[in-house]
Amino acid sequence: MGDMCRIEEEKSEESVWRRRKNWGLRGLGLGLGLGGVMGLKGGNIIQHSRVEKFKNSMVSRSKMKLWMIRATTSVMLWICLVQLTALGESFGPRVLKGWPSCFSQDSGSGSSATVTGSASALDVKSAPEDVPARVLPPKRVYKNNGYLMVSCNGGLNQMRAAICDMVAIARHLNVTLIVPELDKTSFWADPSEFQDIFDVDHFITSLRDEVRILKELPPRLKERVERGLFYTMPPISWSDISYYENQILPLIRKYKVVHLNRTDTRLANNGQPLELQKLRCRVNFSALKFTPQIEELGRKVIKLLRRKGPFIVLHLRYEMDMLAFSGCTQGCNQEEVDELTRMRYAYPWWKEKIINSDLKRKDGLCPLTPEETALTLRALDIDHNIQIYIAAGEIYGGERRLASLAAAYPNLVRKETLLDPSDLRFFQNHSSQMAALDYLVSLESDIFVPTYDGNMAKVVEGHRRYLEYKKTILLDRKLLVDLIDQYNMGSLTWDEFSAAVKESHSERMGNPVKRVVIPDRPKEEDYFYANPWECLQQPKEDDLLSNM
Repeated sequence: MGDMCRIEEEKSEESVWRRRKNWGLRGLGLGLGLGGVMGLKGGNIIQHSRVEKFKNSMVSRSKMKLWMIRATTSVMLWICLVQLTALGESFGPRVLKGWPSCFSQDSGSGSSATVTGSASALDVKSAPEDVPARVLPPKRVYKNNGYLMVSCNGGLNQMRAAICDMVAIARHLNVTLIVPELDKTSFWADPSEFQDIFDVDHFITSLRDEVRILKELPPRLKERVERGLFYTMPPISWSDISYYENQILPLIRKYKVVHLNRTDTRLANNGQPLELQKLRCRVNFSALKFTPQIEELGRKVIKLLRRKGPFIVLHLRYEMDMLAFSGCTQGCNQEEVDELTRMRYAYPWWKEKIINSDLKRKDGLCPLTPEETALTLRALDIDHNIQIYIAAGEIYGGERRLASLAAAYPNLVRKETLLDPSDLRFFQNHSSQMAALDYLVSLESDIFVPTYDGNMAKVVEGHRRYLEYKKTILLDRKLLVDLIDQYNMGSLTWDEFSAAVKESHSERMGNPVKRVVIPDRPKEEDYFYANPWECLQQPKEDDLLSNM
């Protein structure tokens, strides 16, 4: 028992000793810990600051790397997109079917001396399923002899015919044509550029198999022109193509750039190569499309007219400029006569100043007055209820001079009465754009009646002939004024007057007829653009003989 008690006591003392030892060590550790914290407090603050700076630096570097990765990825994606688009253009819809492309349009630019391009490949632009794909003609390959700049003069249709001539001349001479400059200094003072009236991209691309056309000169040549290092001249009127071969082409080769001004009626009506005549027609009837804005408004006017049935377009050329230029003052009072005379003298390029209005009228050289026009339409038995669209500018004398015509044909309309002012807002003070609208309506009319054989009357007449001889009443003014005078004096009854007018115009309805050729008197020939015979659907021989 005693031994056992000693053993228990020894165990008890050992456990107490162990507990004390452990507490001592813990106390020592706690003491050392407190001392360490107190001793190293300042050092730890400095170390913490360095750690924070290091962390911030690491974050900044990470952000920079992320930004660089994103930028590099974006660039690579853009390069891939461009390459895929180019592949889509090269290999067509097999690669990227239906993808629009920024690079598909033909810019028509470049400055190399030799025009290049694939003569066999066709450029097909993607289009919606319900719209046929547009197939562009292949580019023509030829050695470029130089550059031709042209400045057109006159009104819309005078300039239109000149543009057709200049394209044909550029094609024949193997030169590059710069998009023509339109007249801004004539009576109308229209500031419109080519692209304001015509679809310039269509003009360039639709003719690229015939001639290279640029919107402007290449930079190097443009600088030369700005320094005056080019040749400018007006070509001789009614010249055949040999004149341009022998006189103009050497100048182009010498100066590289030749500028032709006053380009109206500079190519002869007759005696030109057949391919040249056909090209003039192609430019006029296909390449010279009006802008989408003008085309859309033209369709709107035609739709409004068609809702009420058939309509006639009356090109009533009784505007102030025409009367002042021609000196025709029939029906004008003395104040108006004086005003028109002053205007004629104010324009130096109107060469004829002293004019006998009565003699000129008897020769058929004056536009019919509104009163004469009303009598003529009635004599031809034109239904008095039909719509008559007046394609013209402001009629001189206003409502007073239109009273007789309005009494005979109450359904007189004009673009200004059919359309809202907002529709014509962009066309105001742009006479050529207004004329373009009248041109479109004139082409679609059931009957076209010009009261004077000016440029618009001639070009519309030819275009309607091209559209399978649509009815155009070509008034014989010399005969008409004589018949009208006899009727007004009582020498003819109404029935006699009407019968004479009908008989004299039975074969003047835009029928097929060969163009009149008068050697050495080109001004008296049938105008090419009024009767482009070489381009028209040829009638049967029997029909032709019956109209000769």
